[in-house]
Amino acid sequence: MSESENSVNGDKEMDVKAAITDKDLPLSFTEDRHLEPIQGIDCIAQTWRMKERMKTVSVALVLCLNVGVDPPDVVKTQPCARLECWIDPMQMSSPKALEKIGQTLQTQYERWQPRARYKQSLDPTSEEVKKLCTSLRRNAKEERVLFHYNGHGVPKPTSNGEIWVFNRTYTQYIPLSIFDLQTWMGAPSIYVYDCSNAGIIVDSFKQFAEQHEIEFEQNVSQPKLGVPHSPPSYKNCIQLAACSANQVLPMNPDLPADLFTACLTTPIKVALRWFVLQPTSKLMPKITLDLVDNIPGQISDRRTMLGELNWIFTAITDTIAWNTLPRELFQKLFRQDLLVASLFRNFLLAERILRSCDCTPVSHPSLPPTYQHPMWDAWDLALDLSLGQLPGMLKHNEPFQHLPFFEEQLTAFQVWLELGSEERNPPEQLPIVLQVLLSQIHRMRALELLGRFLDLGPWAVNLALSVGIFPYVLKLLQSCARELRPLLVFIWAKIFSVDNTCQTDLVRDSGHKYFLAVVQDTSVSPEHRTQATFILACIVTNFRDGQEAALQSSLLSVCLEQLSDPYPHLRQWVAICLGRLWDHYEKARWTGVRDIAHEKLYTLLRDPCPEVRAAAIYALGTFINSVTERSEHANNIDHSIVMTLANTVSGDMSSLVRKELINALQWVVLAFEPVFVNLAVKEHNSISSPMQDAVSPGGLRRIASKDVIRITDYDSKDSLKKSVTYDAKDSLKKTSSSSYININYIGNPIMSQSLGTLSSLGYGSVYMKLWNALCSLETDPHPEVAQMCCAVTGYIKAIAKEQRDIVDNRSVSLPPSPKQTACFPSESPPTLHPTADLQKLSRSSVASRSRRIHRSTLNENNDDNVQFCRKPLVNTKFVEWSSKRFAQSHKKDRVVGDPESLHFYERDWRHNRNNNIRVEAVDEQRRALSCKVENQVFHTRTAVPPSLLQLHPFDQQIAVAGNDSFAIWDWGTGAKTTSCHNKSSKMITSKVTAIEWINGHDVAMLMVAADDGSIRLWRPNLGTSRGPSLIAAWQAFSELKPSDKKSAGVVMTWEQWTQTLITSGDTRVIRFWDAEKELKAFDIPTGTDSSVTCIDATFSSMCHENHKKYLNKYGLDDDGLIIDNSDGLTSSYHGPRLGMCAIGCGDGSVRLFDRRCSPSDARVRVWMEHSESVLGIQLRDNLVVSGSAAGDVKIYDIRKNNSIHTTQAVQNHEMSCISIHRSANTFACGSLNQFISIYTLKGTLINTIRCYEGFMSHKIGPVTCLNYHPYKVALATGTLDCCVNVYSLEGRR
Repeated sequence: MSESENSVNGDKEMDVKAAITDKDLPLSFTEDRHLEPIQGIDCIAQTWRMKERMKTVSVALVLCLNVGVDPPDVVKTQPCARLECWIDPMQMSSPKALEKIGQTLQTQYERWQPRARYKQSLDPTSEEVKKLCTSLRRNAKEERVLFHYNGHGVPKPTSNGEIWVFNRTYTQYIPLSIFDLQTWMGAPSIYVYDCSNAGIIVDSFKQFAEQHEIEFEQNVSQPKLGVPHSPPSYKNCIQLAACSANQVLPMNPDLPADLFTACLTTPIKVALRWFVLQPTSKLMPKITLDLVDNIPGQISDRRTMLGELNWIFTAITDTIAWNTLPRELFQKLFRQDLLVASLFRNFLLAERILRSCDCTPVSHPSLPPTYQHPMWDAWDLALDLSLGQLPGMLKHNEPFQHLPFFEEQLTAFQVWLELGSEERNPPEQLPIVLQVLLSQIHRMRALELLGRFLDLGPWAVNLALSVGIFPYVLKLLQSCARELRPLLVFIWAKIFSVDNTCQTDLVRDSGHKYFLAVVQDTSVSPEHRTQATFILACIVTNFRDGQEAALQSSLLSVCLEQLSDPYPHLRQWVAICLGRLWDHYEKARWTGVRDIAHEKLYTLLRDPCPEVRAAAIYALGTFINSVTERSEHANNIDHSIVMTLANTVSGDMSSLVRKELINALQWVVLAFEPVFVNLAVKEHNSISSPMQDAVSPGGLRRIASKDVIRITDYDSKDSLKKSVTYDAKDSLKKTSSSSYININYIGNPIMSQSLGTLSSLGYGSVYMKLWNALCSLETDPHPEVAQMCCAVTGYIKAIAKEQRDIVDNRSVSLPPSPKQTACFPSESPPTLHPTADLQKLSRSSVASRSRRIHRSTLNENNDDNVQFCRKPLVNTKFVEWSSKRFAQSHKKDRVVGDPESLHFYERDWRHNRNNNIRVEAVDEQRRALSCKVENQVFHTRTAVPPSLLQLHPFDQQIAVAGNDSFAIWDWGTGAKTTSCHNKSSKMITSKVTAIEWINGHDVAMLMVAADDGSIRLWRPNLGTSRGPSLIAAWQAFSELKPSDKKSAGVVMTWEQWTQTLITSGDTRVIRFWDAEKELKAFDIPTGTDSSVTCIDATFSSMCHENHKKYLNKYGLDDDGLIIDNSDGLTSSYHGPRLGMCAIGCGDGSVRLFDRRCSPSDARVRVWMEHSESVLGIQLRDNLVVSGSAAGDVKIYDIRKNNSIHTTQAVQNHEMSCISIHRSANTFACGSLNQFISIYTLKGTLINTIRCYEGFMSHKIGPVTCLNYHPYKVALATGTLDCCVNVYSLEGRR
């Protein structure tokens, strides 16, 4: 090798080391729509919303104090606790003390429930108690009644379940049975017992409740007795007792006598007094009980010490309850009734204080012990910090310094979020975060942390809803603070993504206007505007009040203004929001018609984002389905929509889009069902009756699925006329939109013409074009699309078959075919059947349809708000799948680029491996010119002769195709890893004609093209027993016309750098597909009637190097580089318009195209030097290398009109295949004469392979296919004797 060659190769090696980076390469077909099923989120919304809100509307305060007289069974200590409701009854006369205590107790309860009706019964008799209870129950009806009993002046409750009251003269204690009390109080009720041995009452209450139920059942069995319709629910009554069945109330003189009542009604005062009495209070010697009683501030004012302590107390007790109680019990006790929630919060404090006095409060439902919960330590700290400020505040009027409690709890919550997951215990600070939302100081931080918590997933949203987030964030929508908008929108999007039942609350409070303002606010980020649009879409989903409110608030015009927004997710959700706004809401549809909303949506049908295109189709589909009463105007609009859809997106590259297309078109099929049934009948008759085809040249035939549907103007006569209703004698008054074509038009020439002539049902009609579009989608390469389409067409064909069977059963003979007459263009062709027969078909169609369950007509009694819903034939989960994005954690998006994630490490390893392979391959490429390629490293046999081979650029994998199947082998281990049958949906037998590795630098997929015009992308599931997964499938060409003896099918080449798939074959165009947008980019005419047999492009395979050379060669200042910048190439040299393309044709011509030019000017060179079909081609910088079946291999300079070198590699026109190495200057030729020759590009023969390796090796079979490794000098061969081999360079000597 010369020094100059060594120098060049050395520079090349340095260039490889410096230039190659796989990190710059994009990945294709790796979006969520490709890798996951299109379905909604799989989570169950928990019942956070209470089934029934309850309110305690009446309160009975029964005080049996008998001031001055101690009960006989209680021995009091001296000194003893005397305070009742913080009043010393010994300081005044007994009647006055009793009255003042009763009034004070009522005042204390009114602090928690000011709107309740309070009734006092002071030292009552049993009759007074009965009268009081029955009166309150009668007024309360089904609401809750509270019975507060203070028995400090009467004996303890008895074991028989009795409490004590007085006789009229206060000379005797009278027992009052709990059984009677239950009867008077009814249910639902709540009982508070502040007396010794109170637990006895709770136990007796349960026994009596069971006795009530038994009596009810006995009375039900005797029908003569008048019995209430529903059994009593005494077991569900709530009870709070001061102590257990064998305990006496505490008598500490420093605490009130009614300590339990004080804890329930004045918790902060009791907590402070009790805290000062603890031994730890000696650390604060200046704090006395008198100071505690004079704490400044109001309970309701959170800016004062007393108010903030009450706020903290509420947060702490809520937190303890939420972290201790079962969710259902927490909801019942702490979220259903405001008074009950307050009493149970305070009950937790009562348990802590009374247990320190050797009493155990009892409740029903019973609660787990909470007196040692760690959150009480936070409460003690808050009290300690507050009391430390108290002397200075009272003596020197020092201002109150707010406590750091909430700030510290937010920090703890933030720490939990750093490592939070569903597997960990929920953060105990969550209820505190909700309380902080009430504070303007910490609100921003609380909302941010709450949003981060909700972002963990649906489980976090359900937890937040169960703790009571909803009323807080609903009230915050009234805030005008602009800085809260992004946070609130994010939180509401998370809520709606899991639970859509919040529509009513938002509309009732006009919350939708908040999100409308966010959508219009361009200062808000597109992501948050998208979330606001999603919320609005949820508000109007299947909710008429929401649709009406949104329409009145100009949601439709707001959405239309956002259709051109550059953010694709916003465009997607604007379209979905429109679709849901007018779904079954005709008023919104006609508002959209006035704003030409449907025409504005047409622009999204060619949107670069497939999800946006699918959303636009969804919106147009619901637009069609929103019509309740058909009119000619409505029909014309719908005809325009369906023709636009059929012509624009029926050939879309994305199966997601095509599925939405069928979902939308089904509404037209259902709305005009009789027409399509008649089309199906006529189609069947035209196929089964060749005579009719002969008689009527314009007869109906199935247009082949590969025919291109072209949009044409259609006359308004094609649209069906406005519905004609039955007269008063008929049973139906109105016809449904799905069957508005009425059969009651006998003798009506207009209706007869619209339904009975081929001018409306022939080739030019909207219905015929739509029917043909649907029939072509029946054979879609993607099985889900084909299955959906077959469900729609199969429904029509089934009805058509029913009609034919009915006609056959009735022996209805069709009239003879009319005489063949000339049909002038201006005239309507003759009908296939007379009008009467079509009337019979229509009549039977309507009759059969009326028998179907899912067909319903408009109710005569309904008004304009009626929603006529047809049952869909097919449905997709596209909108639900799109909604799932808002429920998923954004952490997943961050993990992709996380340098510490497993995903990143795996990808980094692959990139390093790829670079090492490239560098190692440079040495092989040097040796390739002098060393033989004959070391057989892999050998296997296949079921059928291989026709295509493709070596993976980095993994030791080889893809082999034969007939209509393919398989993948590991040519390092010899194991077969994948096999698949690439079955055609259009042809009985098809053949794979091209295969390409996609994303070869990462996790590769295999793209397979067949001679039915289809392309499928498969992802091998390596390491599993499952077959490959279908990632994408579409019809590259609807019609292939072989021009040569041998069909080329579809040939293709893949460019990873530009994400462009270039296809051609038995067609007259080169079609460029943009894989990123999943759209056809453009077509370039080949300029020949011959098939394209091979194709190559600038960035095929070796993307990195070619891109660098391309930029260095042309530079950014080259005027000729950008001719058509419609794709935005001025800002990014990245797309289908970049580079050159070379093709070889069946007529021997080699053609070069410049993709930067317009299609008509793209062909820059044509070389007609081969005498037979071109077998292989490669574009190498300024050179084009091609080989033909004649055995000659030619090299062209793209600047010259003639070849610059020719090598006759195979004699006698017997070359069957050729493969040209991408980097090494060698090529290999295969012959049907059972040999493979390997040459340098200069024409020097390196070696010839004729036999397999091994002892007594036999001759190789006729060679059918060859493929060089993109980097290594390794050659894969396939022969007619079903053998596949891989040869590498001989070892170093």
